[in-house]
Amino acid sequence: MPEGSGTIVVIEDDPAIADLVDMYLRREGFRVIQASSGEDGLEVTARERPRLVVLDVGLPERMDGLEVCRALRATSDVPVVILTARDSEVDRIIGLELGADDYVTKPFSPRELVARIKAILRRAEPSSRRDQAMLRVGEVEIDTQRHEVRVLGAPVALTAREFDLLSFLAEHEGLVLSRRQLLDGVWGVGWVGDDRTVDVHVRQLRKKLGTALPLSTIWGVGYRLG
Repeated sequence: MPEGSGTIVVIEDDPAIADLVDMYLRREGFRVIQASSGEDGLEVTARERPRLVVLDVGLPERMDGLEVCRALRATSDVPVVILTARDSEVDRIIGLELGADDYVTKPFSPRELVARIKAILRRAEPSSRRDQAMLRVGEVEIDTQRHEVRVLGAPVALTAREFDLLSFLAEHEGLVLSRRQLLDGVWGVGWVGDDRTVDVHVRQLRKKLGTALPLSTIWGVGYRLG
Protein backbone atom coordinates (compact mmCIF):
# COMPACT_ATOMS: atom_id res chain seq x y z
CA MET A 1 0.00 0.00 0.00
CA PRO A 2 1.36 3.46 -0.80
CA GLU A 3 2.86 5.25 2.19
CA GLY A 4 0.37 8.14 2.29
CA SER A 5 -2.85 6.17 1.97
CA GLY A 6 -5.25 4.09 4.02
CA THR A 7 -7.12 4.88 7.21
CA ILE A 8 -5.73 6.18 10.49
CA VAL A 9 -7.90 6.38 13.59
CA VAL A 10 -7.16 9.29 15.95
CA ILE A 11 -8.51 8.72 19.49
CA GLU A 12 -8.21 12.12 21.17
CA ASP A 13 -10.71 14.04 23.33
CA ASP A 14 -9.20 17.50 22.73
CA PRO A 15 -10.83 18.75 19.50
CA ALA A 16 -8.00 21.21 18.77
CA ILE A 17 -5.34 18.50 18.93
CA ALA A 18 -7.49 15.97 17.06
CA ASP A 19 -8.18 18.45 14.26
CA LEU A 20 -4.50 19.41 14.03
CA VAL A 21 -3.40 15.77 13.68
CA ASP A 22 -6.27 15.16 11.25
CA MET A 23 -5.22 18.08 9.05
CA TYR A 24 -1.56 17.04 8.81
CA LEU A 25 -2.41 13.41 8.08
CA ARG A 26 -4.94 14.32 5.40
CA ARG A 27 -2.33 16.54 3.74
CA GLU A 28 -0.23 13.38 3.36
CA GLY A 29 -3.10 11.50 1.72
CA PHE A 30 -4.44 9.51 4.66
CA ARG A 31 -8.11 9.00 5.44
CA VAL A 32 -8.65 10.01 9.08
CA ILE A 33 -11.42 9.02 11.47
CA GLN A 34 -11.64 10.74 14.84
CA ALA A 35 -12.97 9.31 18.09
CA SER A 36 -13.24 11.32 21.31
CA SER A 37 -13.48 8.44 23.80
CA GLY A 38 -11.83 5.09 24.32
CA GLU A 39 -15.05 3.18 23.80
CA ASP A 40 -15.76 4.93 20.49
CA GLY A 41 -12.16 4.47 19.42
CA LEU A 42 -12.28 0.71 19.97
CA GLU A 43 -15.55 0.47 18.06
CA VAL A 44 -14.22 2.49 15.11
CA THR A 45 -10.95 0.54 15.04
CA ALA A 46 -12.77 -2.80 15.00
CA ARG A 47 -15.05 -1.61 12.20
CA GLU A 48 -12.55 0.23 9.99
CA ARG A 49 -9.42 -1.94 10.49
CA PRO A 50 -7.06 1.04 10.08
CA ARG A 51 -3.36 0.94 9.23
CA LEU A 52 -2.51 2.74 12.48
CA VAL A 53 -4.06 4.23 15.61
CA VAL A 54 -3.01 7.52 17.22
CA LEU A 55 -4.06 7.26 20.87
CA ASP A 56 -4.17 9.91 23.61
CA VAL A 57 -3.35 8.60 27.09
CA GLY A 58 -5.48 11.14 28.98
CA LEU A 59 -8.92 10.17 27.70
CA PRO A 60 -12.03 11.01 29.74
CA GLU A 61 -14.80 8.75 30.99
CA ARG A 62 -14.25 5.08 31.82
CA MET A 63 -11.26 4.12 29.67
CA ASP A 64 -7.98 6.00 29.57
CA GLY A 65 -5.52 5.53 26.74
CA LEU A 66 -3.53 2.80 28.46
CA GLU A 67 -6.69 0.75 28.97
CA VAL A 68 -7.59 1.28 25.31
CA CYS A 69 -4.11 0.15 24.26
CA ARG A 70 -4.48 -2.99 26.38
CA ALA A 71 -7.87 -3.72 24.80
CA LEU A 72 -6.50 -3.17 21.29
CA ARG A 73 -3.62 -5.53 21.90
CA ALA A 74 -6.01 -8.25 23.06
CA THR A 75 -7.56 -8.43 19.60
CA SER A 76 -5.30 -6.66 17.09
CA ASP A 77 -1.70 -6.01 16.10
CA VAL A 78 -2.50 -2.62 14.52
CA PRO A 79 0.40 -0.18 15.11
CA VAL A 80 -0.30 2.28 17.93
CA VAL A 81 1.32 5.66 18.54
CA ILE A 82 0.58 7.11 21.98
CA LEU A 83 0.18 10.83 22.59
CA THR A 84 0.84 11.74 26.20
CA ALA A 85 1.22 14.79 28.39
CA ARG A 86 2.81 12.50 30.96
CA ASP A 87 6.55 12.80 30.52
CA SER A 88 7.62 10.40 33.26
CA GLU A 89 9.70 7.37 32.38
CA VAL A 90 7.25 5.06 34.16
CA ASP A 91 4.32 6.15 31.99
CA ARG A 92 6.34 5.70 28.80
CA ILE A 93 7.46 2.23 29.84
CA ILE A 94 3.92 1.19 30.76
CA GLY A 95 2.67 2.30 27.34
CA LEU A 96 5.39 0.38 25.53
CA GLU A 97 4.86 -2.72 27.66
CA LEU A 98 1.17 -2.66 26.77
CA GLY A 99 2.15 -2.89 23.11
CA ALA A 100 2.40 0.68 21.83
CA ASP A 101 4.84 1.05 18.94
CA ASP A 102 5.91 4.60 19.74
CA TYR A 103 5.04 7.54 21.96
CA VAL A 104 5.05 11.30 21.40
CA THR A 105 5.01 13.74 24.32
CA LYS A 106 2.77 16.81 24.26
CA PRO A 107 3.33 19.50 23.15
CA PHE A 108 4.55 17.92 19.94
CA SER A 109 5.42 18.83 16.38
CA PRO A 110 2.71 17.58 13.97
CA ARG A 111 5.42 17.09 11.31
CA GLU A 112 7.42 14.89 13.67
CA LEU A 113 4.29 12.87 14.49
CA VAL A 114 3.57 12.32 10.78
CA ALA A 115 7.20 11.34 10.17
CA ARG A 116 7.06 8.77 12.95
CA ILE A 117 3.78 7.39 11.64
CA LYS A 118 5.23 6.99 8.16
CA ALA A 119 8.32 5.27 9.55
CA ILE A 120 6.20 2.78 11.48
CA LEU A 121 4.04 2.06 8.43
CA ARG A 122 7.10 1.52 6.23
CA ARG A 123 8.40 -1.08 8.66
CA ALA A 124 5.00 -2.70 9.19
CA GLU A 125 4.13 -3.24 5.53
CA PRO A 126 5.32 -6.48 3.88
CA SER A 127 6.71 -4.50 0.94
CA SER A 128 9.24 -2.88 3.23
CA ARG A 129 10.75 -6.13 4.40
CA ARG A 130 14.26 -7.01 3.32
CA ASP A 131 15.02 -9.44 0.51
CA GLN A 132 15.42 -12.49 2.74
CA ALA A 133 11.85 -13.71 3.17
CA MET A 134 12.37 -16.26 5.96
CA LEU A 135 14.62 -15.92 8.99
CA ARG A 136 15.14 -18.72 11.52
CA VAL A 137 16.86 -18.51 14.87
CA GLY A 138 16.57 -21.55 17.09
CA GLU A 139 12.90 -22.54 17.30
CA VAL A 140 11.74 -19.10 16.09
CA GLU A 141 10.73 -18.63 12.45
CA ILE A 142 10.26 -15.10 11.08
CA ASP A 143 8.35 -14.68 7.82
CA THR A 144 9.21 -11.18 6.67
CA GLN A 145 6.82 -11.28 3.71
CA ARG A 146 3.75 -12.30 5.70
CA HIS A 147 4.88 -10.36 8.76
CA GLU A 148 4.41 -13.47 10.90
CA VAL A 149 6.38 -15.16 13.68
CA ARG A 150 6.03 -18.81 14.62
CA VAL A 151 7.51 -20.99 17.32
CA LEU A 152 7.55 -24.67 16.39
CA GLY A 153 4.85 -23.88 13.84
CA ALA A 154 2.56 -22.04 16.27
CA PRO A 155 1.91 -18.34 15.46
CA VAL A 156 2.93 -15.69 17.98
CA ALA A 157 1.37 -12.23 17.83
CA LEU A 158 3.86 -9.35 17.95
CA THR A 159 3.40 -5.62 17.58
CA ALA A 160 4.95 -3.98 14.52
CA ARG A 161 7.84 -2.62 16.57
CA GLU A 162 8.47 -5.95 18.30
CA PHE A 163 8.53 -7.65 14.91
CA ASP A 164 11.01 -5.12 13.55
CA LEU A 165 13.29 -5.53 16.55
CA LEU A 166 13.21 -9.31 16.30
CA SER A 167 13.88 -9.19 12.56
CA PHE A 168 16.80 -6.78 13.01
CA LEU A 169 18.34 -9.00 15.68
CA ALA A 170 17.86 -12.08 13.48
CA GLU A 171 19.46 -10.36 10.49
CA HIS A 172 22.51 -9.77 12.69
CA GLU A 173 22.47 -13.19 14.33
CA GLY A 174 25.49 -13.86 16.52
CA LEU A 175 26.54 -10.21 16.71
CA VAL A 176 26.45 -8.14 19.88
CA LEU A 177 24.38 -5.02 19.19
CA SER A 178 24.35 -2.01 21.46
CA ARG A 179 21.11 -0.31 22.44
CA ARG A 180 22.06 2.65 20.26
CA GLN A 181 22.62 0.36 17.25
CA LEU A 182 19.22 -1.19 17.84
CA LEU A 183 17.55 2.21 18.18
CA ASP A 184 19.18 3.43 14.97
CA GLY A 185 18.37 0.23 13.06
CA VAL A 186 14.79 -0.27 14.23
CA TRP A 187 13.47 3.11 15.34
CA GLY A 188 15.58 5.15 12.90
CA VAL A 189 18.60 7.40 13.30
CA GLY A 190 16.44 10.47 13.90
CA TRP A 191 14.35 8.86 16.64
CA VAL A 192 14.36 10.78 19.91
CA GLY A 193 14.10 8.67 23.05
CA ASP A 194 16.07 6.86 25.72
CA ASP A 195 17.77 3.47 25.69
CA ARG A 196 15.19 1.98 28.05
CA THR A 197 12.83 1.73 25.08
CA VAL A 198 14.96 -1.13 23.75
CA ASP A 199 14.92 -2.90 27.12
CA VAL A 200 11.13 -2.72 27.30
CA HIS A 201 10.70 -4.28 23.86
CA VAL A 202 13.31 -6.96 24.57
CA ARG A 203 11.39 -7.83 27.72
CA GLN A 204 8.19 -8.15 25.69
CA LEU A 205 9.89 -10.42 23.14
CA ARG A 206 11.16 -12.67 25.91
CA LYS A 207 7.73 -12.77 27.49
CA LYS A 208 6.01 -13.74 24.25
CA LEU A 209 8.63 -16.12 22.82
CA GLY A 210 9.97 -17.60 26.04
CA THR A 211 12.90 -20.00 25.99
CA ALA A 212 12.51 -20.47 22.24
CA LEU A 213 14.24 -17.11 21.79
CA PRO A 214 18.02 -17.46 22.22
CA LEU A 215 18.51 -13.82 23.18
CA SER A 216 21.35 -12.97 25.53
CA THR A 217 21.97 -9.79 27.47
CA ILE A 218 25.58 -8.67 27.22
CA TRP A 219 25.92 -6.54 30.33
CA GLY A 220 27.26 -3.07 29.72
CA VAL A 221 26.99 -3.50 25.94
CA GLY A 222 23.61 -4.66 24.59
CA TYR A 223 22.03 -7.84 23.22
CA ARG A 224 22.92 -10.82 21.04
CA LEU A 225 20.54 -13.20 19.30
CA GLY A 226 21.74 -16.72 18.65
